[in-house]
Amino acid sequence: MMMTDVIRLGAQDVEAAVLGGAILGGGGGGSMKEGLRLGYEALKAGAPSLVPLASLPDDTLVATASLVGAPAARDAIVEQRDYVRAWELLAAWTDAPIGGVISSENGGTATVNGWLQSAVFGIPVVDAPADGRAHPTADMGVMGLERERGFVSFQAVAGGSKAHGLYMEQQVRGALGLANRLVRTAADAAGGLVAVARNPVAASYLRERAAVGAISQALALGRLVRAAVPHGAGAVIEALAAGLGARIIAEGAVTALDLSTEGGYDVGFARVADVEVSIWNEYLTLERDGCRVATFPDLTVTIALDSGLPVTSAELSIGRRVAVLAAPAERLVLGAGLRIAENFHPLEDAVGREILPYVRYFADVN
Repeated sequence: MMMTDVIRLGAQDVEAAVLGGAILGGGGGGSMKEGLRLGYEALKAGAPSLVPLASLPDDTLVATASLVGAPAARDAIVEQRDYVRAWELLAAWTDAPIGGVISSENGGTATVNGWLQSAVFGIPVVDAPADGRAHPTADMGVMGLERERGFVSFQAVAGGSKAHGLYMEQQVRGALGLANRLVRTAADAAGGLVAVARNPVAASYLRERAAVGAISQALALGRLVRAAVPHGAGAVIEALAAGLGARIIAEGAVTALDLSTEGGYDVGFARVADVEVSIWNEYLTLERDGCRVATFPDLTVTIALDSGLPVTSAELSIGRRVAVLAAPAERLVLGAGLRIAENFHPLEDAVGREILPYVRYFADVN
């Protein structure tokens, strides 16, 4: 790795990553509050760094750091030590040292997943997350590993409130689908949310399957929006039009909200003005009068009209005034997990809406 390729991450990078990530979360990906806390803790713990994927030798082992669960769950608690402990549990299982960390996605918290591990363990964050936007299922964040014959998943989990007797640790080794389900069950048992370290792979695997450069996109978007925020929500909307090709679909108060935690997910719908958005952690479908306006992996974003800041699905409330925006998937950097048609079936089942017939992004993928 060339030293000139290494970017030392600082406080301004934390703020830009969290803000840009929250936009790219599309309703999910964790809160900005938690992302800022995690990012600043990483800076206190050491010197997190970011490197381009191209700087790594093919055989460098890279693992994914993520949060799994339902952010709106009442007892959802993940502490700094949980991110570190999950990484320790995973590293103890690997035959070779892990030389890099990636996030599973972009989001208000997700974009800085891995920064604490970078600081504590002295490994770089690699600018190639598993996906460049937030997504609801683990299968969407494993970059097509489920198609690798004989692949064995290694995953480690930590999280939950010790005070409430919900803290747990878990190590899983087995078939990928089974491991993903066990981790999701662990999140539910731990109160709704757990830190996860998982699936070490060679850097060569990431080159065609990861969302290469998506952390840089989040940082650039965050800087653009940060400059607009002091000028109000209208300026933020203009910035997102320029940066993502986003267009405003509706604005006004949230007039209906049905959101519950089921099976480790926040699921339901919200209505703003004359549009309705379905939710499975992320915003999946956006409709007006029964006509589809946007469909995951298109990016639906809610912006608070009073602050100009992005609002996650878990942060919506009746009466809160927001703008609803949509940006096309083609403006995002997406990983291989979103180019596999069968990965979309659970989304359709969860919200009772057709998704596959509207998805343009993977039209050329078998």
